[in-house]
Amino acid sequence: MDKKVRVRFAPSPTGGLHLGGVRTALFNYLFARKHNGTFVLRVEDTDQNRFVEGAEEYIVNCLDWCGITPDESPNKPGAYGPYRQSERKSSYRKFAEQLISDGYAYYAFDTPEELDVKRKEFPNFQYGQATRMQMRNSLTLTLSEVEDLLAAKTPHVIRIKVPEDEIVHFSDLIRGDVSFETAIVDDKVLLKADGMPTYHLAVVVDDKAMEITHAFRGEEWLPSAPVHILLWKYLGWETDMPQWAHLPLILKPDGHGKLSKRDGDRLGFPVYAMNWIDPKTGDVTKGFKEMGFLPEAFVNILALLGWNDGTEQEIFTLVELEERFSMERISKAGAKFDFEKAKWYNHEWIKQTSVENLRVSVKNELQKAGIEVNDDRRLDTVIDLIKDRCTLLPDFVVQSGYFFTSPAVYDSASVKPKWTVEKAAFFETYAENINLGNAIEAEAAFKALAEEKGFKPGELMLPFRVMLVGGKFGPGVFDIAILLGTEETKSRIAKAITVFNG
Repeated sequence: MDKKVRVRFAPSPTGGLHLGGVRTALFNYLFARKHNGTFVLRVEDTDQNRFVEGAEEYIVNCLDWCGITPDESPNKPGAYGPYRQSERKSSYRKFAEQLISDGYAYYAFDTPEELDVKRKEFPNFQYGQATRMQMRNSLTLTLSEVEDLLAAKTPHVIRIKVPEDEIVHFSDLIRGDVSFETAIVDDKVLLKADGMPTYHLAVVVDDKAMEITHAFRGEEWLPSAPVHILLWKYLGWETDMPQWAHLPLILKPDGHGKLSKRDGDRLGFPVYAMNWIDPKTGDVTKGFKEMGFLPEAFVNILALLGWNDGTEQEIFTLVELEERFSMERISKAGAKFDFEKAKWYNHEWIKQTSVENLRVSVKNELQKAGIEVNDDRRLDTVIDLIKDRCTLLPDFVVQSGYFFTSPAVYDSASVKPKWTVEKAAFFETYAENINLGNAIEAEAAFKALAEEKGFKPGELMLPFRVMLVGGKFGPGVFDIAILLGTEETKSRIAKAITVFNG
């Protein structure tokens, strides 16, 4: 590659960040790192009607959580700013006017009401080759009429004049040669009545100004590609045009259609990276972070939605992804999102993450559940004992809460049917003579007493576990007892006997 690689993630600040958007950012980031390039965050906020307060900060926070922080952004400007399109407004009109003077665009003065009439008149109305000469624009009006309308500041837009009967070709890094017939492409608005550019003009002008070498975006943008190719050509920048890659869609679990927020709501899983709180309604849309996913797992999941390195490996660190990533291994086909598989990734990441790196997250989960932890050393021991049993971070509350607070409720239904006076007597005796050295010694002493009292050890293990934990779960029961200590174990046995006798 002759030029230094510069790629951009260019989201609109309109709400929560869909996992497809994060994957686009990730692939841009990985490509930049692989080629010692620059990863740019550009905020495309030209549609002021859809702009949502706080959405830009949210996008930045999502990328930071994922560990894919941009090299240049509104918060970290470089030599190619500004990095918000709204701050570049003055740069767009001159290019739209240049297109008009060169015969590649035109003023359109049609009012919303006039457009509505045409939409009713023509089914599937498109403003383009078939209809443009029936509309009120600088192609159908005289020069003096156009000048008068402009002088009177009559509201208008500027539209691209798509050529008739041409084929637009471009090379896509994922799809190879792609071509479109211009007959099916409408005359897109380039500059809106408020003077702000549409995505079509802004993306071309900004990619040129920021010297973007590769443009990666979702497959849903393919229909817009011919307009963008034409603009690069018409503005005289064809040799500077970035290489294109249209990423495959992330599909619903059944493979039928693009995964949407509605699908997540319906099926009970998030599609946003982090919680999104609607500033108008206060409604919360849950994210992967708050559901209890580790950022490393989330990134791992996204990387393998439409890409693989050609091996059977499934668990990748971000550094490994940076080393292995290549555009050649991205699939053209859409990738089904499988939430059960996503949870599997998180479980694997929890298992391989160090206790030290889990500590803060686990402590936060416990605090949210009202459980205060003051002894980090003890917490570390607990995490190490139970992390293999946890799929999501909130699982640590269930799996470890009983180490810090005595059970408030018991799974009595699993104990009472076989509970007897003799078993109560056994546990009273055991509590009086309890000997907690190490887990092996503690288990041997328990079994010896059971045999002495005429019990099979197995029939006493379940009641003992429920006494200490409150339910039928957790690591080895003697590991639990040793961590609780002699006095706490005695106390829990006595409390539970009263419950089981009741």
